[in-house]
Amino acid sequence: MSVGKTTLVNALKELPEFKNYTFITERSKYLRDLGIPLNTDSTIKGQTVFLSERAAELMNDNIITDRTVVDVMSFAQCSKSMNHQERNDFINLASHLIHEYDYIFYISPEGVEIEDNGVRETDSKYRNEIDFTIIRFLDKYHQNIKNLIRLEGTTEERIKVIQETLFFTYL
Repeated sequence: MSVGKTTLVNALKELPEFKNYTFITERSKYLRDLGIPLNTDSTIKGQTVFLSERAAELMNDNIITDRTVVDVMSFAQCSKSMNHQERNDFINLASHLIHEYDYIFYISPEGVEIEDNGVRETDSKYRNEIDFTIIRFLDKYHQNIKNLIRLEGTTEERIKVIQETLFFTYL
């Protein structure tokens, strides 16, 4: 939460070398306005909506998105509204989609201020809990991840790593 993922995706969208990519960014405001509980209040129905969005994205080629199924799994795991069995069943289902990503770029929240966009949770303890859970899932399902790249620094520094990763691979 609030680590610059959407900012990064929007910056990549402006670069000519990414003209053949489809860009998808989070729609939390829209979903909240539909009455779908977010963050700690997320329910099995709400998380299923988020998972279906991620699954639909994976049906396309050359997508760049600011969310993955690992994010959805983490928010489900940290949900206060879902019971233990719902969380476990949901996470097991979602985990079957991880192998669909060619690359997962992880951005740590370390040193990044939380921006209040009116939708996201601004509690730093909750953000740390989500981040810890994401890292735990990345470790647990590492065998399903084709390429995991850690991004740090400014948006420009992150873009450079992405360019080097994606375009060096195809040379």
